[in-house]
Amino acid sequence: MRLLVIGAGFAGMYAALSAARLRDIQGASPDDLQIALIAPEPTLVVRPRLYEPKPETLTAPLLDVLEAIDVDYIQGSAETVNTEARTVQITTAKGPKKTLSYDRLVVATGSRLFRPNIPGLAEHGFSVDSLDDAIALDKHLHGLADRPAVNGRDTVVVAGGGFTGIEAATELPARLHKILGKDARTRVIIVERNSAIAPDMGEGPRPVIAEALRKLGVETRLGVGVAALDKSGVTLSTGEHIETETVVWAAGIRAAPLTAQIPAERDKFGRLLVDRDLRVPSVAGVFATGDAARAACDDDGNYALMSCQHATRMGAFAGNNAAAELLGVPTRPYHQKAYVTCLDLGEAGALFTRGWERKVEMVGDVAKKTKQEINTVWIYPPKAERAAALASADPERVTSL
Repeated sequence: MRLLVIGAGFAGMYAALSAARLRDIQGASPDDLQIALIAPEPTLVVRPRLYEPKPETLTAPLLDVLEAIDVDYIQGSAETVNTEARTVQITTAKGPKKTLSYDRLVVATGSRLFRPNIPGLAEHGFSVDSLDDAIALDKHLHGLADRPAVNGRDTVVVAGGGFTGIEAATELPARLHKILGKDARTRVIIVERNSAIAPDMGEGPRPVIAEALRKLGVETRLGVGVAALDKSGVTLSTGEHIETETVVWAAGIRAAPLTAQIPAERDKFGRLLVDRDLRVPSVAGVFATGDAARAACDDDGNYALMSCQHATRMGAFAGNNAAAELLGVPTRPYHQKAYVTCLDLGEAGALFTRGWERKVEMVGDVAKKTKQEINTVWIYPPKAERAAALASADPERVTSL
């Protein structure tokens, strides 16, 4: 029997860990149940940190962990999924295409930044969505120091006032001053279509965020959108033109395109609709997890967000349940009632909330310490020690806050 996991992000990593854990508990061997993870590189990109400086350092190796738990790594990119034949065709940078069969498939392909067809965005926009994008932005920012301080060199516009946009924007004043000098007259401007900053976070956290932006000197343009980008800067829907050499796009994400190959219902973000076991109901043998799945967290109408916090736990349940079907043991319905947010606010600290109502629990330096612990410890892979790695993937304990 073979269980394939597509994707080495948080959901894919925990799917592989959890499937291997159940295989071990049931006393099955890797020959009885082969578990394989498909990804271009055996590396976890620590995506929630890509707004930080030195993004090239924000990865973690997975090969030793996978070897420790007897999960095979298959290098390549999944190009085609045939759910009737139960095969996945992969391409590699070197060598011919390969076709792999599966008995169960876990789609953990994550998400991608949504880039609308705005004039100039593809040519002139940056982002912190992927490792390559973040490295390109960091290189560009450092290159500003070699340019004259005219034509908006010291101005950065961040398009999107949600979680990612706020974290990027509040980190930028310190990054810019380190690169351009403390006397540089830097400007950071957030452009948000909604009438309020952090539109999804509600009224409770908003005053804390607004005060942090004020403290850092981050400007906002609310209730307006980006109409066009060009070499001279960005034009807003109001007609205002802001001179800048740097526009960071942070306005929404969508499920990775591979989900479109699964003949099943999807939501407006491209996520596959799944049942409580994270199974795609209309397609035999296929599970979806992380940002590739729209899953109910509880019985109160709350659904998993496209976040690391939800992806890790969803991955653990998906991997466990895919393996459970093959091993003939009961599945475990996914549930995740605990929900917190920890928003980095740069040199203004951080903001920690709990619950879907986003009750503020910590702010400032105290919340910043928690954010740093999350970013440098909690979200990293377990050590490459078999017992510890398998124990870390108990679905009931992953991301239990």
